[in-house]
Amino acid sequence: MNTYGHRDTTLVKGEGPYVWDDRGRRYLDAISGIAVCGLGYSHPKIVDALCDQARTLIHCSNLYLNRPQQDLGDLLLRVSGMDKVFFGNSGAEANEAAIKIARKFGRDKGIALPQIITADNSFHGRTMATLSATGNAKIQKGFDPLVPGFVRVPYASVDAVAQAGNNDTVAVFVEPVQGEGGIRVPPTRYLNELRELCNERGWLLMCDEIQSGNGRAGAYFAYQLNGILPDVVTTAKGLGNGLPIGACLARGDAAGVLQQGNHGSTFGGNPLVTRTALAVVETIVEENYLERVQHLSQLMLSGLKAQLDGVKGVVEVRGLGLLIGIELERECAELVEKAKQKNILINVTNARTVRLLPPFILSDEQAQEIVDTVCRVIKEFL
Repeated sequence: MNTYGHRDTTLVKGEGPYVWDDRGRRYLDAISGIAVCGLGYSHPKIVDALCDQARTLIHCSNLYLNRPQQDLGDLLLRVSGMDKVFFGNSGAEANEAAIKIARKFGRDKGIALPQIITADNSFHGRTMATLSATGNAKIQKGFDPLVPGFVRVPYASVDAVAQAGNNDTVAVFVEPVQGEGGIRVPPTRYLNELRELCNERGWLLMCDEIQSGNGRAGAYFAYQLNGILPDVVTTAKGLGNGLPIGACLARGDAAGVLQQGNHGSTFGGNPLVTRTALAVVETIVEENYLERVQHLSQLMLSGLKAQLDGVKGVVEVRGLGLLIGIELERECAELVEKAKQKNILINVTNARTVRLLPPFILSDEQAQEIVDTVCRVIKEFL
């Protein structure tokens, strides 16, 4: 089905931050497979874990325990501060689990029609519930009727959340950084103030860290930069470094909402993906990649701002960790091909924002190459 439009490049190999096409041309991947391969391609520890587990046990149903799932769950709870975890296969599935937790949390309190507050310009997935939670009319078009129970407010406005809340409100579901929405970084205390408001009103604070989690923000999860704990956090993308896995973590009352028979997944948390994800999390945490992300972020953001400062047509350079956006005054989808011709893979999101999601393993020289090439392409375009 033509869901991805015309594509004329076939990738056949990846190593480190590079991928190769079937004609032997090498590209520096500045989007990490869309925030997935934070540790790059063919990382030896990840490959070893994957191959070793494939020789042992690829799959067993969740009617039985498996050790990699338990080990990954224990490690994720330690790094997140959460109490329990449910494993699925994608970010959308992790967000579906969060939505089900919020709804049942409300129903258990006697709320007949629970409502979840989400943000304009947000992105939570493409299943019917996550699409309905998303604040983007363009990707919702054609899929009416949407799932009810979501109220959208302007992003980064705590006052708007407070005003939208009512007796049916059960949760606030928010991205610490809006990724698909154009790398929108909220004011520093946004999550802190949401946490305080949710505490006052008895609502769940749910953080969608599908894109910002697993080290990309410079902490293992972006909410940790604010010194808070949400009630629910979802993650995927970089968790498996290329293998499909999603996780919905919860603490406190939220952690006990789903009981036997309320939710499930055939493939979620199978031994192959959890053993691989375990190697990913261990590598990120133990090899100081969080510090590396912070260093690369400073290098790239300062370099982009220096080269694009005062360039007519550039609105803003912004970012957090290795979530970097360059907003232009006009739509710029053609920049993806222009950058590819210079052997750099980038992405344009929200029509006017160049999005960079580079891997954590970049050398300073590779990071500078991305900065220089992207700035040159933008200047030529403008």
